[in-house]
Amino acid sequence: MAKLEGKVAVITGGTTGMGLATAKLFVKEGADMANLTNRIALVTGASRGIGRAAARSLAQDGARVLVHYSRGREEAESLVSEIRRAGGYAEPVAADLAAEDGAHVLAEKVRKIVDGRLDILVANAGISKSVPIEALSVEDFDRLFAVNVRAPYFLVQQLLPVLGDGSNVIFVSSLVARSAAGTIAAYAATKGAIDTLVKHFAAALGPRGIRVNAVAPGVVDTEMSSFAHTESGRQLTMSMQALKRVATPDDIGGVFPFLASEAARWITGHIIAVDGGSKL
Repeated sequence: MAKLEGKVAVITGGTTGMGLATAKLFVKEGADMANLTNRIALVTGASRGIGRAAARSLAQDGARVLVHYSRGREEAESLVSEIRRAGGYAEPVAADLAAEDGAHVLAEKVRKIVDGRLDILVANAGISKSVPIEALSVEDFDRLFAVNVRAPYFLVQQLLPVLGDGSNVIFVSSLVARSAAGTIAAYAATKGAIDTLVKHFAAALGPRGIRVNAVAPGVVDTEMSSFAHTESGRQLTMSMQALKRVATPDDIGGVFPFLASEAARWITGHIIAVDGGSKL
């Protein structure tokens, strides 16, 4: 994940305590910060966008990746082929997480594949709907919560038998869980629910050695953030970010291997903002 060769670091107070530990980490991890060799990871919604970037990044750091998709079969299979050509391990797995039993179906497939152990679960799959409050239908509302909240909740529940000591659950939240932006109130509410689940799951699963965190992107150039493809959308994004460009999925993908690595072993119950300094 983190290639630090040739980088120069100045660490104050680097002879004792945390400073010394940090200095040792920089030396030790100069070549590669996250070593996930032979770790088994499931990434939902991995056929495109942030999920695809997360799956690719995890594979690059040695993880054996299960690439989940719902309708994007060709995209998922192309990612699997890409990972395999690079010498990694990947396997596609399909399930419709909008279906009432979607999470249960996916979990059953995964349990059969992993043979008793899953190290990393990235619950990324999600959908959005941008409409004024008065225009949202009950069907759209229910579908948003089914995919974005119900599915990850029950996926964790159903995978608990194969999530052991040292495993990681990483949800995907959003900037809009803490800041108003656009006409996506219901979508934002689903991400607020995810933030709540992170806290409760981290507290409940910590005694089992399972860490639970979330990555919260801002505006990212994906199909879900189509407004960022317009000039007005880009200008709006620039106006609320400290870093003046629109993020790509790869800007977000590298955070997942870090959270799943030993370097992050004392981080749980947190929402990690990866948003270019949005709405500071």
